[in-house]
Amino acid sequence: MTGADTAPAAAPRPAAPGRRRDRDEQGRARSARPRDGLGRPLPYGSEGVARQPEGVARTPEESLSEAQRLLDAGMPFHAHEVLEDAWKAAPETERELWRGLAQLAVGLTHAARGNATGGTALLDRGAAAIAPYAATAPYGIDIGGLTAWARELTDRLGGAPSGRGGAAVSAAGTAPRLRRS
Repeated sequence: MTGADTAPAAAPRPAAPGRRRDRDEQGRARSARPRDGLGRPLPYGSEGVARQPEGVARTPEESLSEAQRLLDAGMPFHAHEVLEDAWKAAPETERELWRGLAQLAVGLTHAARGNATGGTALLDRGAAAIAPYAATAPYGIDIGGLTAWARELTDRLGGAPSGRGGAAVSAAGTAPRLRRS
């Protein structure tokens, strides 16, 4: 079963008057604000992009396929959510791999938002986290290709003005390939 086949989690409720944060049915903080394709919050009542449901159980192959589909669609924030679920469910020996993949997706998210500093930091962290898996390349993940992609993108971002106001990259046009072809 893929993430698209599962029912979404209960929708968050907007914060009650006097409450500071939106809460889900279990009382956990969850933003009910709609979001754009890069995960940026939009005003309440705006039409946003459907969010990825949290806590979806997927096989590693399903996680990689869904994350790649979202990356190719220019939605790295959503891909990060899929990879984060995989990270949380992974055996201890693979947690750094999935955390690193999620960080690469968030790095691309920041780069696509024009945040060169945040993008560079997360791309560097993600590449460092996945590098130890290069010899085994679990699930056909292209560790070498991903670390080279992250390095090239950070080099590109290094030429951008510092801070949040840098030139944004195209999320879909810059998306990496997670697996070897």
